[in-house]
Amino acid sequence: MKFGGTSVGSAQRIKNLVPLINKGEQKIVVLSAMSGTTNLLVDISVSLYSKDLLKLKQQIDELDQRYKKVIDELFSKKDSIISANELLAEHLNFINLFTLDLFTANEEKAILAQGELLSTALLHLYMIEQNISSVLMPALEFMRIDESEEPEVLFIKKMISKTMEQFGDENLFITQGYICRNSFGEIDNLKRGGSDYTATLIGAAVNAAEIQIWTDIDGLHNNDPRIVEKTFAVTELSFDEAAELAYFGAKILHPTCVLPAKKENIPVRLLNTMQPTATGTIISNKPAPDRITAIAAKDNLTAIKIKSARMLLAYGFLRAVFEVFERYKTPIDMISTSEVAVSLTIDNDKHLEEIIGELEQFGLVEVDKNQTIICIVGTFGADKQGYASRIFDSLKNIPIRMISYGGSENNISLLVNSDLKKKALVSLNKGLF
Repeated sequence: MKFGGTSVGSAQRIKNLVPLINKGEQKIVVLSAMSGTTNLLVDISVSLYSKDLLKLKQQIDELDQRYKKVIDELFSKKDSIISANELLAEHLNFINLFTLDLFTANEEKAILAQGELLSTALLHLYMIEQNISSVLMPALEFMRIDESEEPEVLFIKKMISKTMEQFGDENLFITQGYICRNSFGEIDNLKRGGSDYTATLIGAAVNAAEIQIWTDIDGLHNNDPRIVEKTFAVTELSFDEAAELAYFGAKILHPTCVLPAKKENIPVRLLNTMQPTATGTIISNKPAPDRITAIAAKDNLTAIKIKSARMLLAYGFLRAVFEVFERYKTPIDMISTSEVAVSLTIDNDKHLEEIIGELEQFGLVEVDKNQTIICIVGTFGADKQGYASRIFDSLKNIPIRMISYGGSENNISLLVNSDLKKKALVSLNKGLF
């Protein structure tokens, strides 16, 4: 069971977790940092980089006051309050130590880990106060990534199994999402959204009956509920559909998190801590029926078009183009080709100038920034009829920059100017649902 930042965002919400996790079955509970904590820790890191000690003191004081308020509201026994305040002081002292030495990216990762370490320790102390037996299982002892920043699956499985065997009679294990150690043994992380990844990696390692991702929304919706009215939760998804939606912008799910569960055939259920009785969304290997399932959007994209007569009948042209992006470690999201041109999108424009400089050796290069991919996900194979007409009829009044279909039976992607994103999502919702 993974609980996100809003699910542990206050003392009351931490209390609300207890009836969800304390039901007798053996569970591993993965927590994110309390909502707002990671952003504040990022700000603290910026102050440490710039050695702005005055601002740093203000930020640490803010963190201190925020958590003292939670402690006062969460605990009722004097011993628990003392223990929790001592714990908070230890973490704040740890942060203050970084003023004494050079501050680097490695130290920043250690700072960012404090949010998850605090949230899990507070829940564990609260369980002790409530006389509920649980084990605090430090993620830094078993969650490890290799030189390529990929999880070391066998190591994770071995270390978790060892801990659970040691506490064989226990039903509740509490651990941190997001944080890990790298191949050098330093504190690192699975990047933002990585708590979902932690949960599915652990679920796969212990061959869990089910992996539950608890957030503040009742499942994965058919469209973005922040932009479009009258959306609804999709009750069942295939892993392939979920992976497409997560990659192309569905915020409820981390793009890589479904992969360990899919590999081990473990269903993933998306649930709402604010409405625990809501059905939510179940993701599994069960084949999805022919349908249009949901829409997602991915922003901040740059479209690049390379137009060259040399491309015509030239078998090495695309390879040469792709090698440019490989050299600059820049992934391509979407691609469309014609006889003399190739259009593609990237979401990382860090090396855009260098990339354009090399691509201009092949021909005329056009660049459009501020683009959005609209991704229509479902099950529509090449032999299916009618889906394209429904999609394009819904978008008949919206200019489309690129179209991509055929790479997957679960995805039709369209590129539009970001200014038209809302209009496109609303039009598709009306036309398709």
